[in-house]
Order: sequence, then C-alpha cells, then structure tokens
Amino acid sequence: MTTFIIGLFILILGGFFYGKLVERVFTPDDRATPAISQADGVDFVAMPKWRNQLIQLLNIAGTGPVLGPIQGILFGPLAFITIPIGGVLAGATHDYLTGMISIRNGGAQMPRLIGQYLGTKTKRFYTLVLWLLLFLVGGVFIYTPGDLITKEILKQDASPQSLTVWIVYGGIFIYYLIAAFFPIDKIIGRIYPIFGAFLIISAVLIFVGILRNGGVNLVNLSWETLPQHPLGQSFVPVFFITVACGILSGFHGTQATLISRTMTSEKEGRGTFYNMMIVESFIAMCWAAGAMILFDQGVDLSTGATAMVGLISQQFLGPIGAYLAILGVIVLPITTGDTAFRSLRLMMAETFNIDQTNLKKRLLTTLIIFVPAIVILVFAKTSPNGFNLLWQYFGFTNQFVALFALAMAAVYLISKQKIVWIALIPGMFYTFIVISYICHAPIGLGLEPRLGPLVGIDPNSYILSYLVGAAASILYMVLILKHGRPDVDQLQPSSLPDDL
Repeated sequence: MTTFIIGLFILILGGFFYGKLVERVFTPDDRATPAISQADGVDFVAMPKWRNQLIQLLNIAGTGPVLGPIQGILFGPLAFITIPIGGVLAGATHDYLTGMISIRNGGAQMPRLIGQYLGTKTKRFYTLVLWLLLFLVGGVFIYTPGDLITKEILKQDASPQSLTVWIVYGGIFIYYLIAAFFPIDKIIGRIYPIFGAFLIISAVLIFVGILRNGGVNLVNLSWETLPQHPLGQSFVPVFFITVACGILSGFHGTQATLISRTMTSEKEGRGTFYNMMIVESFIAMCWAAGAMILFDQGVDLSTGATAMVGLISQQFLGPIGAYLAILGVIVLPITTGDTAFRSLRLMMAETFNIDQTNLKKRLLTTLIIFVPAIVILVFAKTSPNGFNLLWQYFGFTNQFVALFALAMAAVYLISKQKIVWIALIPGMFYTFIVISYICHAPIGLGLEPRLGPLVGIDPNSYILSYLVGAAASILYMVLILKHGRPDVDQLQPSSLPDDL
C-alpha cells in the first residue's frame, strides 16, 4: 500500500508543480481563441471551461487506462511509480503542448501542425499512421464496450456467432455516426455530463474500495518485487507499450486539438489539457491496484483484462457498485470512440478541403470513415487472435504517433526560444521505447528471435533492439535540434525542411 500512496503523491504534487512549469514555459495570454475568432456553429463553438474539461477527460480516458494497467500490473509494483512519473513528465506535457499549439494556429488539427513544423513529407507519413491509429481506436472502442454490454449488462453470449453482440455493435456505430456528424455542442456537449457522472463515480468507487481493503494484498516495491512478468516479458519496453494511455498517448493529441476549437481562453489550457491527463493516470493506478489485489488473492494470471474489469468491480463494490463501475468502463471507450471518428472527419475535411458547414458533404465524409472501421471490427471479432493482435498494433501505433507530436512541440518551443527539453526528453525516451519494441516484437522485425540463434544471442534478449532504439533516439534529438527555426510558425509548410 505504501508504494501506491507514494505514487499518488508523485502524481498529485508532480502534476501541480510540473504543470505550472510547463504552463510558464508556454506562457498563455489573452488573445482571442479560435472558438471566438472562427466560430462556425459546428466545430468552432465556445463552451464553458467545466464542459471542455469533462469532454477532454472523456475523450482521452478510453479503454486504455483500464485494460492497459490491468495487464501492466503483472510487471509488479514498479508500475505505481512509473505511471505517475510518466503521466506528469510525458503524457500531460504532450497533451498540453499539442492543445495549446493548436489554439495558437487557429485550431489546426494534428496533420496540419505536423506539416507546418516538421515538413510536408513528414506530414504525409504521419497522416497515414494517424488515420490508421484512429481506425484502430474505433475498432477497439466498439469491440470492448460492445462485449461488456452484451456479457455484463444483457447477460448474453458475446461470441462471434451471437446475434446480440452484433446488434450491440450496430447500436454503438449508430451513436458514433450521430456524434461525429452533428455540431459538437448538440450531442457531445450535452450528453457528456451524464457520461461523466458514470466515469467519475466508477473511478471514485474503485479507489474507495482499495482504501477499504486497507492495502491487503497490495504489494510494495522492493528488490524482491522488481519487474518479473509471469511470461518473462521485459519491463523496458513492453510495460510502456502495454500501459499506453495511462502514461502517454499519441491519440490524445487528436482530442486536444478538437477541444482547442471550443475553449474561450488560453489560460484554461492547464486545467483542460494537462490536469485531465493527470486524472487519467489516477484512473490507471486505481485499476492497476485492483488487479494486483485480485491476482495476489489467487485469480489466474492468464485472466483477460476485460474479464478482470467485472471481477475487480464485484470484489470492491458489491452488486450495485459493480454495476456502476462496469457502466463507467463501458462509457470510457464509447466517449473516446465517438470523438475519434469526429477527429477523422475533421482531418479528412482539412486534408481535402471539404466544407463541413455543408450538410451533404459533412454526412458523406462521416459515412466514408466508418467503412474501414467496420472491416477492422469484423476481423477482430472473427479472427481467433484478432483482438490481441489489434491491441498490440494499437499500443505501438499510439505511442509511435506521440513521437511526432512531441517533435512538433519541440520545434515550436525552439522557434519561440523557449525551454525545449520539456518536449525533447520525453520524445527521446519514447523513441527508444517504440523502436526497441517494434524491432524485437513478433508483430515487427523480430530481430533477436530471428537473428539471435544465428549470432549466438539469446532470442529473448533485447540487445540488438536496444542498440537500434538508442541510435534512433539520438537521431531524433539531432534532427529536431538541427531543424528548429526562429518564428517557424509564421512560415508555410513548403518552406520547411522535409527530411525530419
């Protein structure tokens, strides 16, 4: 229990003081925001601070900070220290800088920001990867809430042969279509307070349940409890890919730029962008702690993360509380999936200059983005290992996308002659993480498993992958420092270097 409490102090105090530092570096002012200067009644709509904060939290707090930490806690109590430190230094900083830079650039979405600060060639590659991520988010965040609704609420079979589960998927799709199409203040802005109640209540109830448990079965960090994954997975880099959204998420940049179009003051940024990521890390820690307690009590370590959601809720909350907690976990991915599709619509419209105030064009853009998402969902549901494969690619792509956002933020800070390390260091660290992961993983290059036996290296080691990751991290730093330019945000993308 001591390690868990220490982690909470790191999260709260670190979030407060480091958040103020990041805000001071950026220096928000009183200039008119896009919600005021570009109001269009559809996407550029001024909304109150509390509503923006709640929408941002629900946008970013999807399945990731629940399922990821449940799997990540198998590495041991070090997770209670790593999650808050990562959330403070990397995740919240990433969310704040992407949101605020978007405000300074007229509410531009991430592809346009990447093109403006990193060059047009980088923008093209980033856009393809980002769109893939958003389609994966759509698939993941239909699959998991659909299965939970079917099994935990309707008490029906959720196998691919079940008609019920496909009807539930269809219902979620219809909601996503409506939320992505209508003006942001008409659907999302009105129903999110209701969804927010489920989210907040479920998180608080899990936390109270952990405290009432008195820390029994909550293992503390020691030499004996250093990362020892039951399947022998390496803490670095696998833990950071597994926990994903609970620490850092490239997906969050797409949501921060969405809210950049509805804020009425730059000075709301720390509360809306930075602090909401701190809350997400708190959610991640609570679910990780609940999972640790159950695993220590004898729950099979091979139990799936989705099944663990129900077990954790029943353990700490009783029938009524468990029902509310499960509703909260259902709400989390749904309130992320809807804005993922909305972000896709905005990016496609921005890329191809499609007028979104025209109802027919907006409807057509919305319908098009659902076709690939349906294909991904069907594959994940009907393939025996479909969801596990989907989650692995989602975790990697999610972190990979964040590298571009942090690079963009670093170049922006250089252009303004501000402290660059707040974005550069997290970017370098995660470059090492994602590159070493994809070099070793079976879904990637599989360097050690394939080459290890040929050169006398343990196939389970990361020697080659670490070397490649370290080299990539250094290259990442060199390219950013080389291409930073004064007043770069006033230049056109075509005048920027294209080789970053």
